[in-house]
Amino acid sequence: MKRDPSAEQELPVLPYLALLGLFTSVYGGLLWVGAKKKVLPRRVAAYDIVLLGLATHRLTRIVTRDKVAEPIRSPFTEYEGPAGAGDVHERPRGRGLRRAVGTLLTCQYCAGPWIASALFAGLVVRPRETRLFASMLAATALSDFTHQGYAYARGASA
Repeated sequence: MKRDPSAEQELPVLPYLALLGLFTSVYGGLLWVGAKKKVLPRRVAAYDIVLLGLATHRLTRIVTRDKVAEPIRSPFTEYEGPAGAGDVHERPRGRGLRRAVGTLLTCQYCAGPWIASALFAGLVVRPRETRLFASMLAATALSDFTHQGYAYARGASA
């Protein structure tokens, strides 16, 4: 497929603004409702921050890089090839909102706050279920780091 270089140069400012507005409205609304219902915690335990941090890392990698999530990203991205360890290289496609969503779905740093916000909202609404889900994701992240360390050690010793 022939690439349109002008589309790659385009910065979809208004669609980015729309996504920012959506994020702010939804998360701000959840905080407002939580404060009104008096369900927000006074503080978040360090354990939960570390747990949700690892879970955010892993879920963000699944959403933005994993081969198995490619069908979710495909309307907004163009496949460029494998990236090793079950990851793929993709780039945003199209213009406007489609491109902005493609950027969100291929940038782990962009998707991270969205995913962390969802996990923290889950911690407020359904803490037991969220901690169990986050624990599974955190264990997977630690397993991924172990696999990468093992592969590096094998390569260094070979």
